[in-house]
This record gives sequence, C-alpha cells and structure tokens, in this order.
Amino acid sequence: MFFVYILESEKARKHYIGQTNDLEARVKRHNAGKVASTKYGRPWILKYWKSFETRSEAFKTEQLLKKFKRRERILKFADENDFRGIAQSGPVPLLRNEDPRKT
Repeated sequence: MFFVYILESEKARKHYIGQTNDLEARVKRHNAGKVASTKYGRPWILKYWKSFETRSEAFKTEQLLKKFKRRERILKFADENDFRGIAQSGPVPLLRNEDPRKT
C-alpha cells in the first residue's frame, strides 16, 4: 500500500506534499529533520493522507496536488477526494500494516 500525504508547518506557514509506502516512518523522518526540504519547518503536522494500491496511482495524485499552488486549493482537493486527516504533530500513531482509512 502507498500513501499520498499533506503535511503542514504552522511555524513556517507552509505545506509539504509527498508519497511513501510507510507513512509512519516518513512523518518521523520529516519531524527528525532528516528531509532537507522540511528540515526548517518542524514540527510538521500530518493533515491529510490517502492510500493507493500502486505507487503509480500515488505518484500521479502527488504530482497533481503539487501543481496546485494555493493552500486552499490543495485542501479542497483533499476534502473532495476522500483523503483522511488528523491534527497531530510528531510521529503518526499508526501500527504497522494498519490502514489509516479505518481510523
């Protein structure tokens, strides 16, 4: 399973869009400062995610989201396309192999 996710940084007043096959580990890397493009916005809050069966599907959705420049348009797309969301900073409270759509 693959995920497209949207992170927000209140500190930097920015968002970050990415895709991964391990959502929990990826958010931990962002908040640990191990991702160059998000190092200075910590802490990052996982706002939305959506799971996909293939990396190809996830990549296409990630690229589409990255074309949107305005935060409002990105969040509207997430709302309209069945993305799930949480409002929690730091590590994602997911267990391995748990489908976040069910939480």
